[in-house]
Amino acid sequence: MVAGLESAPSTLLGPGDDGAVVATPDGRVVVSTDMLVENRHFRRDWSTAEDVGHKAAARAFSDIAAMGAAPTALLLSFAAPGSLELSWVDGLMSGLRAECAAVDAAIVGGDVTAADLIVLSLTALGDLDGNAPVTLAGARPGDVVAVCGRLGWAAAGFAVLGRGFRSPVQVVAAHRRPEPPYFEGPRAAALGATSMTDVSDGLVADLGHIADASGVRLDLRGDAVDVPAKLREVGAALNVDPLLWVLTGGDDYALAATFPRETDLPDPWRTIGVVAEGEGVRVDGRRWPEGGHEHFR
Repeated sequence: MVAGLESAPSTLLGPGDDGAVVATPDGRVVVSTDMLVENRHFRRDWSTAEDVGHKAAARAFSDIAAMGAAPTALLLSFAAPGSLELSWVDGLMSGLRAECAAVDAAIVGGDVTAADLIVLSLTALGDLDGNAPVTLAGARPGDVVAVCGRLGWAAAGFAVLGRGFRSPVQVVAAHRRPEPPYFEGPRAAALGATSMTDVSDGLVADLGHIADASGVRLDLRGDAVDVPAKLREVGAALNVDPLLWVLTGGDDYALAATFPRETDLPDPWRTIGVVAEGEGVRVDGRRWPEGGHEHFR
């Protein structure tokens, strides 16, 4: 699995030894671990092996970006049935390598074993470049709430695939290969973001983590939350309110953050609400059912 793996500037010693050596110019390392289990997080009849590789790396690297850091390295532990075709593994590695290349990171090691299902466990490393990490706990009353990236697209794609369809291509592709706005994480930190998270389980659910950690309430404006025309079309076809996908759908790995009110937010950041005293998340003054992904449901 290590054949053909590219290096990156931060990789001092790559895979093949007992351990890798990764440069940490900042003196601190941001670390995050993520896991994907076949038929829980992906299905081989819905996604190609390359899709799974892209998605696996995207999930891991989005956590790094949400801390305000830049991804530098990825470690992969891989379990699979002995009957799995080698071509599937090649496709997986191709997707992982491509996603790493997009952020100038490298796969630096990992482990393999046999299992009844395909399981991937990824550990991502990131560099803060001298900046303070942006955590969940810094939101303050008076801040604004802003988002960056796609919302609801992956959930719409999941709904389409669940009904047995393979189109519209745009929403199905969003489920198969998320496109996190990686570089906006460090940019948000530079702009003075007071808190930040990636939207993995759903916008309301993940903003709820900020509200809880910061001891505040987040008031969102429904009319400020964009519902693209394509999601409206799919919602009409499936008899689903697309706002439900936007507010509670996960797997897009957008970034959501709070900023001081006076911050001049550049595109593609868009303001969707404010931080107030209180608790929880409100949409147009009412508590929205959180929905979102529950890992043990």
